[in-house]
Amino acid sequence: MSVISPKAPDAIRSRLLVLLNGQGAALYGGERVTQLEHALQSAALAEASGEQPAMILASLLHDLGHFFEAEFEQAMSSTLDARHEHMGSRYLSRWLGAEVTEPIRLHVEAKRYLCAVQPAYLKTLSDASIHSLSIQGGPMSAEEIAIFESCPFSSEAVRLRQYDDQAKIIGMTTPDLAHFLSLIR
Repeated sequence: MSVISPKAPDAIRSRLLVLLNGQGAALYGGERVTQLEHALQSAALAEASGEQPAMILASLLHDLGHFFEAEFEQAMSSTLDARHEHMGSRYLSRWLGAEVTEPIRLHVEAKRYLCAVQPAYLKTLSDASIHSLSIQGGPMSAEEIAIFESCPFSSEAVRLRQYDDQAKIIGMTTPDLAHFLSLIR
């Protein structure tokens, strides 16, 4: 099954290949894998879990907004949130629907949500994720939890977040980029 994109599927596949093969070669902000490895691992985990193509693509592309940040390489020393989730979602919305872009837009909020509703979750985060959590607002308040839970695609964002958190394994074997980009038809 594929994600249907009536808005120039060849154009988005080409742009994503250039971005992910180019900037994706850089290390993933404070982690020991590249951005491309992280993206492929996230998508592979979603696929292995039986997710639909839209969630697999969201998992692959969830951190694309980092490619538009001038200072992502210094992520561990940053004190500002560049809101990569919004940049990536907005960029992709030209070609892909809400079933892909909304989980991406909400995946940072999903981290804040999980930290609030599952206190043990915080202990599973990498140092880089803990650092980014501190500049992204920390665990949600009760009011923020209620708002997040009412958002369409919040449950998808939570699943995406869990793939994101697990996708930092040095040397993990995954399908290649073409395999996942073939979901855009």
